[in-house]
Amino acid sequence: MTTAKGAVSRVEQPEEFFVFPDPPEDPEDKMTNFDHLTTTGNAHHLIQHLGNPDTTLVAGERYLAVVPTRSLAGIRYADLLVAFDVDPAGYHRRKAYVISDQGKPPDFVMEIASPSTGRIDATDKRSDYAALGIPEYWRFDETGEYHGARLAGDRLVDGQYQRGQITGLAFYSIHP
Repeated sequence: MTTAKGAVSRVEQPEEFFVFPDPPEDPEDKMTNFDHLTTTGNAHHLIQHLGNPDTTLVAGERYLAVVPTRSLAGIRYADLLVAFDVDPAGYHRRKAYVISDQGKPPDFVMEIASPSTGRIDATDKRSDYAALGIPEYWRFDETGEYHGARLAGDRLVDGQYQRGQITGLAFYSIHP
């Protein structure tokens, strides 16, 4: 949550602070999508370029939840998210992006198509992310087989996603 001076205020932690479990590992994957961004230094450079490193979060491969909950039912797992004016340390403490802790949904979410998630990315996740109020939702599909296009982006307008024009500058559109 951002204060009038632009500082991020933290939500009080309950006596028993819930930390989300590690996401399930896929034995077929040698490296996750976000691990690749981290090891190549791209996440660091995105944070530097997009905003204040103290309040800009570029993260992924973790849970996205409205509130802290031990039940993972209905929780989403974003491949990549970007959020401005948030508490990155809070994200790391919880091992999840919790909207009630951060005071707002992420500004941008991207999903990377795979045979097991391609259909869900374009249908269920699209609806869920709109309901969460995420302003931009993008999908990358190297083949175009699962999402109908190699790159598709949506902007939230009046609570519904509308397909956006892809300019090749996806991240520039989310900068506040």
